[in-house]
Amino acid sequence: MSTPETPAFLAKKPTVPPTFEGVDYDDNKALKDAQDAIIREQWVKLMMGRLVRDELAKCYRKHGVNHLEKCGVLRERYMELLPHAKIRGYRFEQTTFPPKEQ
Repeated sequence: MSTPETPAFLAKKPTVPPTFEGVDYDDNKALKDAQDAIIREQWVKLMMGRLVRDELAKCYRKHGVNHLEKCGVLRERYMELLPHAKIRGYRFEQTTFPPKEQ
């Protein structure tokens, strides 16, 4: 059972999706909210990778020579998370150029 979210946690939780789609760059608050949401999403992916890596290390130490059979699920999950387990920032995703009219 998960723990209930406190009002203080809900107040800090981002209300915007982690993307710059539809963000008005003149609205500083909306821009900062989008940047914050992107950074938070990247940190969540990073921490998920660390948790799986720690569980994989425990499994490896526990099972020793049988780790290839016993820890396969964790190994596959870690390999899925590995490309996303880094903080890239928001600068690459942020564009300040308006879309071109056709």
